[in-house]
Amino acid sequence: MWNKPTKLFLLLVLFSLIYSGSGQEKVAKQHPELPNLARSWAQKLGGELWHFGELVTRRTRVNESFKRHSVIKEESGETILKAIHEKIYNMTKEKVEAVKRIMDIAEEAAKAQREEEIDVNYQFVNAKNLTNSAPNYTLNDQEPQEVRQDFHYDDSFITSDRRFEERYQAMVQQDELDGYQQDQDQQDEEEEETDSDIEVTDGSEKDPQASQVPQTDRSKLPLYRNRNFYNIPVNTNFSAVHVPSNVYERSKEVISGIIWSELLDKTFKNNYKQDPTLSWQYFGSSTGFMRQFPAMIWSQEPIDLFDCRTRSWYIEAASSPKDVVILVDRSGSMTGMRREIARHVVHNILDTLGNNDYVNIFTFSNTTDPLIEVLKEAMADFKTEQIANLSLALVTAFQLLENYRNESKGANCNQAIMLVTDGVQDNYMEIFRDYNWDNLPFINVRVFTYLIGREVSDVRDVKWMACANRGYYVHLSTYAEVREEVLQYIPVMARPMVLNANQKPNPTWSPVYADVTDPKLTNWLWVNRERNKQRERLLAYFGRKKTLLPSDEQDKKFVHQQKHKQDNFGELQTYRLMTSVSLPVYDRKPRAERVANLLGVAGTDIPIEYIESLMLPYRLGVNGYAFIVTNNGYILTHPDLRPVYQGILKPAYNRVDMTEVEVMNDDSDPRSFSDQILEFRRRVVMQEKGDITLQVKSHIDEMRRLVTTTRHYFYMGVNNTPFSLVIALPAKYGFNKVEHPVENDIHRMRSNDKIDKSEGWLTQFFTGNWTLHPDWHYCRYLDNRYEFETPEEEFLHFLRKIEGTKWKWVECDRGLIVKVVADAKITSWFSENITNSNSSKEENGDKFIRRFGITVAFLATHSGLTRWQDFPQNVDAIAREEPSFRHFHMLHNKAIDEIWYRRAVEYHYVDPTAYIYSVPFDIGAENNTLLTVSHAIFREDGGKKAPAAVIGYQSYHSALYALFRNITTSCGDIPCKRTCDSDELDCFLLDDNGYIIVSDDLTHTGFFFGKVRPDIMSFLVDEGIYKVTRMYDYQGLCPEEHESNNPASTFSTPLDQISRLIHWATATFFYLLHTISAELETISYPEEDHEMHSYDSEHDFESETTEQPSRLTEKEFDQRVLLKKTKPEPCDYEMWFYTLVHYPEKSIPSSGYNKAMTDDCTRPFIVQRVFNSNMILLVVNSVCWEKENTMAKMPDPVLVDYNMSLACYRALFNNFTRRHYMSCINRNVNESEIKLCGDASVASFSLLPLILLTIVHLII
Repeated sequence: MWNKPTKLFLLLVLFSLIYSGSGQEKVAKQHPELPNLARSWAQKLGGELWHFGELVTRRTRVNESFKRHSVIKEESGETILKAIHEKIYNMTKEKVEAVKRIMDIAEEAAKAQREEEIDVNYQFVNAKNLTNSAPNYTLNDQEPQEVRQDFHYDDSFITSDRRFEERYQAMVQQDELDGYQQDQDQQDEEEEETDSDIEVTDGSEKDPQASQVPQTDRSKLPLYRNRNFYNIPVNTNFSAVHVPSNVYERSKEVISGIIWSELLDKTFKNNYKQDPTLSWQYFGSSTGFMRQFPAMIWSQEPIDLFDCRTRSWYIEAASSPKDVVILVDRSGSMTGMRREIARHVVHNILDTLGNNDYVNIFTFSNTTDPLIEVLKEAMADFKTEQIANLSLALVTAFQLLENYRNESKGANCNQAIMLVTDGVQDNYMEIFRDYNWDNLPFINVRVFTYLIGREVSDVRDVKWMACANRGYYVHLSTYAEVREEVLQYIPVMARPMVLNANQKPNPTWSPVYADVTDPKLTNWLWVNRERNKQRERLLAYFGRKKTLLPSDEQDKKFVHQQKHKQDNFGELQTYRLMTSVSLPVYDRKPRAERVANLLGVAGTDIPIEYIESLMLPYRLGVNGYAFIVTNNGYILTHPDLRPVYQGILKPAYNRVDMTEVEVMNDDSDPRSFSDQILEFRRRVVMQEKGDITLQVKSHIDEMRRLVTTTRHYFYMGVNNTPFSLVIALPAKYGFNKVEHPVENDIHRMRSNDKIDKSEGWLTQFFTGNWTLHPDWHYCRYLDNRYEFETPEEEFLHFLRKIEGTKWKWVECDRGLIVKVVADAKITSWFSENITNSNSSKEENGDKFIRRFGITVAFLATHSGLTRWQDFPQNVDAIAREEPSFRHFHMLHNKAIDEIWYRRAVEYHYVDPTAYIYSVPFDIGAENNTLLTVSHAIFREDGGKKAPAAVIGYQSYHSALYALFRNITTSCGDIPCKRTCDSDELDCFLLDDNGYIIVSDDLTHTGFFFGKVRPDIMSFLVDEGIYKVTRMYDYQGLCPEEHESNNPASTFSTPLDQISRLIHWATATFFYLLHTISAELETISYPEEDHEMHSYDSEHDFESETTEQPSRLTEKEFDQRVLLKKTKPEPCDYEMWFYTLVHYPEKSIPSSGYNKAMTDDCTRPFIVQRVFNSNMILLVVNSVCWEKENTMAKMPDPVLVDYNMSLACYRALFNNFTRRHYMSCINRNVNESEIKLCGDASVASFSLLPLILLTIVHLII
């Protein structure tokens, strides 16, 4: 039985519950006036905000300007597609011709070289050891154009043998005659028109000693920044050589290639002179070195893993596409070091395969099992057991390849078996006779053998298998030699192409890749960042003397912290996306014994940003775009291609399929692509020409918002390339363009006698504050003769030239120039001061501006022009002095590509009178938060509409908060007992995607409302206020846990044991330290340092813990402080986005906007539209308890679980159409005469390589 105190306590609890319940119902019944009051608040807010927006943006005047001085012109998608296609096709043709010249000269130069001319002590320009010798070099220096012309090529840089030069001279002269003809008239005109206000880079003035570089010192070259090469210091007279770390640069084979390839400098220079848009040109040798033009210093930070022979441009040009079956011996003898070497061999083979190759892996012992589901990942866990049954493995591989060959599946060209084993018992001649020798002298399947182990009894059978089947044999006894030896198979696969020298393959175009970044660098950077993060967590734990939050809460705070300070867990890498075109270079030197040597590959890069500049973005218009798809359906360029995650290159960034970025607006499950999108993809991949209309959805604004729309797609192939071009135009406004009447055309203005043609008759329109889209090419010199600090300075330079009478449009996009000049002319009034206008009867303009906290008003047009007017009286002086302060025009200068521009245009079709309001996401109560407001200006004529411009302003959020509080805490003319100032009511302004613009609690600002009140968010969806749409991110990256323990045997060394001992000692030390510090915490709590305090005090609407620190157990310490090892893996996410449903006026009475709060808390809120905006006013009865088990679907990404790896799922279920475009040269009758089919490494023991290898193994 309960005692008396207990009974008393229970009675008190019961009474308190009854009282709180009745109080809740009582309060709920006391709000009969709230619907009218909330409607009044919403109307006042909408009215005041709209009135202020009209005044500060001068919307009416902007509308009138475009109405009087512009017309609407309809332009078909096919016309735009053809214009872009012509530009891209001409570009690809020019790049191919440049590479062909490099290839031809390389083959002739190598053929002309003599054996006695090879000096192993030859000094060359080594990119790794190069020093910049430019005098008085500063960061703003660029390489002078005259230096490139007067810094004559010194023949002694090539060789002292004059006979070599004589044999080569005729070849070089022919190369120079093959160049493009220069426009001499235009060149003479430009020489006469030197502008005094632009600095012409004169080599004789800037670098008078540039041509006096010592001939014997190849470690120094004058390097100057060049904007054509990302402002990297370069020298456009010479090339530089990069030699991989695993290649001995003084070997005879390497030095021989470096000597003769130095003659390519003249071809490189001629190519660059003829086409200044050329990027890096290079020759990659089969011996490993790469000669790159222009010369630059090769960065070895953080580590240099680059080897040109593993790059896609090299591999795909060196051989035709191939089907590869890898057979890995997992018998009982493949343990320890042999197993590790075998795994490394497979990894390196996979690294040499491209998007046009097909591969499968089988492990064999008594049985043969496929590993295609996991490929590289499975190699970490394969078990060794029993005895190898190689005959079964060979039969399985031959039958699989025969099936692909007969049904024309796979690469439909080369086929190869790669055997990784530590020994064989037979040569299996019967199997080869049955499956591979039925068409002699041709061999269907090449066999490459990799013999593993230092001590092997007999190599004859393993070597015979390779030699008898047109393959290559390699003996591998150390981990370090694997990479170099694996690459030996590539020249063997290239032999038919070399022997068919008169049948040149088609130029090879690579998929998108990141310049010189090795894919392995991603994992290294990831591990390095995890280590730094772990160190930070340990220091934070012991420095703050308090218990860490649970791991999930820590992650939330860490993500929020990263928004406010730069990630310090690893330096951000700079990635430049490229595609390359390349051709193989053959050895044509006559020899007594037949050989078929691949000298290497010649190529050049084409930056993706250069390709994008050719896509005429101003003609595509706002929310229109173009993209390019490869023959495999992968994206080469697309506005939604996101290759980087937190500064680290994603592992699968160059395998993003077209279906993964063009997402249908349907209710399908992830990766359940509709027949409509798959058929569209097939047509694009097969380079068909046509158009299609699709209902699609896409994310914008940091993947926080969703746009659902109808788009028209137009597509066609780019001839002689693997690429297809696609453009996407919005159905509602993509075909209507704002054009200006003929009287605003520049030539018409020049011939108009009524216009004053004095100096500055065009530049007069560009006054006040203005900027241009930095990525659009209005006018641009292709070479590097002029320096311009900004795109605007460059534009004015050309505008002054256009004002002259002899102007030619060679360097300018005439259509774009005409548009931007006309826009500037009709908006030139925008620089007039608006503070002098009377904003109200009670206040003068200055006070009105100050009350609303406006900092800038802006106008952006369809031609890329952005004008703005500052209001410095409202800008916080302290904030303006902070290094992180960035003015509006520095952050928002891309006009139609800005989020506020795109959203305003889209929302115009929801509510044409509305202004779009937004705040930064998850900003909380941070000081100086800016509110961004925008409104679209459409030109309308005869039922047609076209977006012309977007106007708007930025103001301090605190001013909107003050206005919100002023209105919602007042009853006005309505008798009321409670307002938003009462404890019983919570009031919010939500935008059209459910994010909080204003709340009573400032810490809510920018957060998704569903995280504050998920139950109310669910109500809003159920009542049709918001609709929710599921979206997928198919480019996700997941930090999957890396399990170090597996049942497979591992290679263990004494240093492994030492490492484990150190790890145990370190963990024990930290745990003891944690125990001692926990005891000391009961004595005192030192004040936290400022940085950690700011980290912890980030405003969050979750409750902060007030508990005193408690002592962690060892298990809790491991869970909360120690990070689990992870590795970056591609994955898919799903998220749910919310969109405000817009009701016509007549439908509002029957909608959720006309409902009141209920007495029983079943509907504890009132919602009202804020007219002329994208916001709603939400009043919530906070006394009504939050409904449990009511969780709104969140926009936060959630991992999609396929019950298998993503790579496996894609291989099994998303294996879509691919098109073969590469030449197939896979056989030649003379190949049987080639005897070279392998070598064996010397089995010598060295302690130093083993120690170094072990250390590297520990680090990785």
